Amino acid sequence: MPLIRNANTKKFDIPTAQFTACAAPSTGATETSAWRVTVKAKSDGLPHQLTREEIILVLSGSATAQINTEEHVVSEGDTLIVPAFVDFSLSNPNDADFTAIAILPIGGQAVIGSDAPFTPPWAA
Repeated sequence: MPLIRNANTKKFDIPTAQFTACAAPSTGATETSAWRVTVKAKSDGLPHQLTREEIILVLSGSATAQINTEEHVVSEGDTLIVPAFVDFSLSNPNDADFTAIAILPIGGQAVIGSDAPFTPPWAA
């Protein structure tokens, strides 16, 4: 289906963030997945890697991205490109939530520590 209404999206909650599946194989996408992520205020990021490049478009708020040893503060309107197979985390030390759209090619997976790669449910 080419149109996914917000009312029909699936939401996934973890203690520090909410992920809203916007486009994925489960919604008819065949090449690219996209989701809205809201990182709650005063939240630490979870270090992980991705098996494909991820693009993050910041909608509101600001957060701190750690890519390998580099730290970047990202704010509304910014775009962050996260290379594949590098350590990455996104923290929100601020008093307001941070919201962005994340884009990942279908087939891209996340890796946490020494665990096996997996497809996040919001990208499946």
